[in-house]
Amino acid sequence: MIEGLAADIIVIVHLGFIVFVALGGILVIKWHKIAFLHLPCALWGVLIAFGGWICPLTPLEMHFRQLAGIAGYDGGFIDHYVMPLVYPAGLTRGMQIAFGVIILAVNLFVYARVLVNRTKQGNGRTLS
Repeated sequence: MIEGLAADIIVIVHLGFIVFVALGGILVIKWHKIAFLHLPCALWGVLIAFGGWICPLTPLEMHFRQLAGIAGYDGGFIDHYVMPLVYPAGLTRGMQIAFGVIILAVNLFVYARVLVNRTKQGNGRTLS
């Protein structure tokens, strides 16, 4: 029972991580220091998407599911949990790369905006 709960917690953490990777840059607009956490996470997410790798959280979840006597699944987390919501046909390599490009583009846009805003604020300051 505890193993099944652990697997479910990993799923929630995994989904939260994916949302943070995709949209966490928006938090950086308000709280700049979050960039120190978000940038490595976003880089990891993009590398996973471009490399076609499986996130280490997926095998960990599978391990706990097997310990709980629950059948695992083939493929990765996104393919099993997220893709059926978006693309019922399943995750293809092209879609995985597209997600990586979208994540990269959104974050580049957000970080460019943050840098432009910081530059504008820096130029408007006076020395006292």
